[in-house]
Amino acid sequence: MKKVLFFALTAIVFSSCHRNPVTNRPQLALFPESSLQQMAVTEYKSFLSQNQVMSETTNKDAEMVRRVGTRIAKAINDYYTQKGNQKVLKDLATYKWEFNLVNNKEVNAWCMPGGKVVVYTGLLPVSQNEAALAVVLGHEITHAIAHHGNERMSQGAVAQGIQVIGDIATSKDAKYNALFNSAFAPGAQVAFLLPNNRNQEYEADHYGLIFAAMAGYNPREAIPFWQRMAQAAGGQKPPEFLSTHPSDENRIAKLQGYMDEALSYYKPVGSGK
Repeated sequence: MKKVLFFALTAIVFSSCHRNPVTNRPQLALFPESSLQQMAVTEYKSFLSQNQVMSETTNKDAEMVRRVGTRIAKAINDYYTQKGNQKVLKDLATYKWEFNLVNNKEVNAWCMPGGKVVVYTGLLPVSQNEAALAVVLGHEITHAIAHHGNERMSQGAVAQGIQVIGDIATSKDAKYNALFNSAFAPGAQVAFLLPNNRNQEYEADHYGLIFAAMAGYNPREAIPFWQRMAQAAGGQKPPEFLSTHPSDENRIAKLQGYMDEALSYYKPVGSGK
């Protein structure tokens, strides 16, 4: 029986591998994005109801978050329209973008499947300007459109022996919900999941830089931003092999390598060029 289950699970895993249309990397995706988007809406509404959301009509920072996010979303659509990538455009058509600023001292921002974005007020003293915020939002949104959360959930399912396989289509089981939560929160298992998560971080850096540039924001701001992030962390970080994120030195080196490509898409906001 165990052998039969093993071969069945192996077949499911291989049949669920495909090339991601954003990154062109082979990717495991066991879960339908439509289900993840439905769950994201529920979790997003719950999060907003439990946190102080800053009104963009009375708070200039909240308005800035919406403005920058909207430009990034448009730039992404323009980028894949130019590339003629219909798979990504079809996926983006399902997105219902929301950009909210919440009053929280944590230095953080994130994007859930379907374009549900949150920026914490604690990020703004570190980002300091719109271009750096655009770099952050480009990064976080890339995680969503590249289906990195789906990949992490799928890896989690494999790590558990795909115990949730019967619930993938329905997304009603508590184990499915637990996988969803773990995919968008820290605490993944070191040996199995972390190396791929670092790959995801580099992908988000790469494409996020391009999207920020296409939105009219100077991608060069990524370097001083991540230098400020390193200072904000105060050196109290685990070694890279224990972290889901690359070391600051490796990340900055990679960003410098992506810079020429990003600059080729850069047209300053309001330049008219």
